[in-house]
Amino acid sequence: MVWSVLVALAGAFCMALGSALQERDAVRAPGRSVAPVGFLVHLARRPRWVLGTVGAGAGVALHLVALSGAPLTIIQPIGVTGLLFAIVLSALFNRRRVRPNQIAAGAAVMVGLTGLLLLFPHSAQTPQMSTGTGLILTGSVLALGCAAYLGAHWLPPTPRVLLLATVGGVALGTTSALARVVAANTAADAAALLTWLTPLCVLIAVFGGLFQQNAYRTGHFAAAYATLLVVDPITGAGIGALLLGEGLPATPVAQLLATAAALLAIGGTVVLALARNRNPEAMQPASAEEPPAAKPDPAAAGTRASTTTTSGESR
Repeated sequence: MVWSVLVALAGAFCMALGSALQERDAVRAPGRSVAPVGFLVHLARRPRWVLGTVGAGAGVALHLVALSGAPLTIIQPIGVTGLLFAIVLSALFNRRRVRPNQIAAGAAVMVGLTGLLLLFPHSAQTPQMSTGTGLILTGSVLALGCAAYLGAHWLPPTPRVLLLATVGGVALGTTSALARVVAANTAADAAALLTWLTPLCVLIAVFGGLFQQNAYRTGHFAAAYATLLVVDPITGAGIGALLLGEGLPATPVAQLLATAAALLAIGGTVVLALARNRNPEAMQPASAEEPPAAKPDPAAAGTRASTTTTSGESR
């Protein structure tokens, strides 16, 4: 049990470290404030971003290892501690001070999300999903994402990060649900890996990654990371309850507590978004689509005028 807890802490740290490394290149990448899919191709060529992706993947792997040696009710809350790691690491990388309100808001998100994870029931049955259901689910998320992508261009950074990170969380939560179906059925029959659910899972994962990196690109890293942490499991739990036969909190007391936990997590996320902790590099014109036009040099203009006058007098 002790080793599982330590492994879970290491996994949370790796996830936070990987995401903080990704944010630095996401903010510095050229292009529009809400970048298209080619943005991911650019990031994939950056060694630091690739290292961050490897770190995040290692975090996921360590989390799964920890789950093999301890109950979900112990490991899942430990994984949420990655939010505080992420806040501190991002401030360290960008040479900014961690403010007390950030820590308090991060703690509120952690408590609320932990409550949600503990209150939702977890089924051990093998989930089932038809290809048609998977197509409808994936198509709905893609349609929602496309509408949000178009609307995000018109929003200032604070609401933009919440919108982009929410869509990213929905996509990644959908990915988790599809991956759970594929993995559980593949364990019983290897042919399940060759169904249409597998490419749908990959497609929606890349789509969610695009929104995740665009959320980091706003410079509000703590808010983006917190929103993803909250929306991802809520989406997965909702899909599990509606489509996979898993349950919701059964008693009125549990439902009331789950609602309060969700509101606490959402409130903490909003505080992080409104906090004055935006990465200063996100506000620099270097990330714009075109460099600003050069201003005329008055001294040079005067020199040219003098030269013209002298030439006229000579003539």
